[in-house]
Amino acid sequence: MSKSSNTVYFPNLNGVRFIAAFSVLIHHIEQVKEVFKVPNFYDNHLIKNMGKLGVDLFFVLSGFLITYLLLHERGRFGHINTRNFYVRRILRIWPLYFLIVILAFFVFPSIPLFVPPNNEISFMAHNFYRRLSLFLLVLPNIGFILYNSPYLAAQTWSIGVEEQFYYLWPWIVKNFSWKRLLLTITVFCLGTFAVFFIYYRWVGNTQYANNVPEIVRFFFSQFRIITLMTGGGCAMLVYYKKEKVLNVLFQKDVQLLVYSALILSLATGFHISGLNLEYYGLFFGYFILNLAANPRSVVNLEYGWISYLGKISYGIYIYQTAFIVASVHLIHWTLGENLSPLTFNLIVYPLSASLTIGVSALSYRYFETPFLTLKHRFSKH
Repeated sequence: MSKSSNTVYFPNLNGVRFIAAFSVLIHHIEQVKEVFKVPNFYDNHLIKNMGKLGVDLFFVLSGFLITYLLLHERGRFGHINTRNFYVRRILRIWPLYFLIVILAFFVFPSIPLFVPPNNEISFMAHNFYRRLSLFLLVLPNIGFILYNSPYLAAQTWSIGVEEQFYYLWPWIVKNFSWKRLLLTITVFCLGTFAVFFIYYRWVGNTQYANNVPEIVRFFFSQFRIITLMTGGGCAMLVYYKKEKVLNVLFQKDVQLLVYSALILSLATGFHISGLNLEYYGLFFGYFILNLAANPRSVVNLEYGWISYLGKISYGIYIYQTAFIVASVHLIHWTLGENLSPLTFNLIVYPLSASLTIGVSALSYRYFETPFLTLKHRFSKH
């Protein structure tokens, strides 16, 4: 780890973003193929869970970085400037988030290249403003639960989860006490249930017309607070220099044992009902901990092309479904719909990846960077 008075940098973490983004990309390619009713591998246990696991890896990484940065700020200045924290997060997350929301609600449905064959136009005619209002409130996970979401913006549910974690976490880290923790969680839960109540009772016409328990279950199944806190716990081990624990976790034999267990679990489809993502989150936390802070890590992701793809991974995550759909349409329109599965896959994977990467690179350079350059103004106390 390299740390200066103004910045904190951990090696390899752009590589983690790369792995997470491309895990979701592979999952979505197979999912889109299923939507188009072309031969696919979406029922394979690894492919079907790859998207969830990729998002979980993002969550653990986010918990790690946000917690470490908050602890670093508190240690350096004696307090955490929550206003500046939220402005920095807004500058990073909101521009691209609102762009895909606008595109998915108002632009893509009118462009045949981006319309999937799953009755999207008919679906969009129902509950349009109810759904849109939640997305504009940056509550896409709640919009997804109550009214579903446009297919090309469905991935934004995880942005809602991250945003809600940001609402909670600075206040807990700022001056930790069990009383503050309980108060923060209580206020958050009351606010969340107030939103559900307003839309369920007064706005109405939700997917779960008479099933409040299902709404609550769905929300908390998506709200991966334990996974995010796993990353936070790993950050605390590094920040507070828990050498006795770290020396054990950083041993080469331990790394090989843990990674072998992870590979075996993934290969066999090992599943723990109700806690499966939290189980894999522990592996991801260990992986990130070693990559970020262990100079003897057996895995190295510090390669230029991997780091670059990790740097633009937010765009890759946001744009990928739209350009996978576009890729399938382009293949069908130019080469027909009777290609062999092998030929189709040899075209759709590189075409989807190259279009997504190209658009994400342009987006990062010309759309996201102007907002990111403003972040330094809100790093001072």
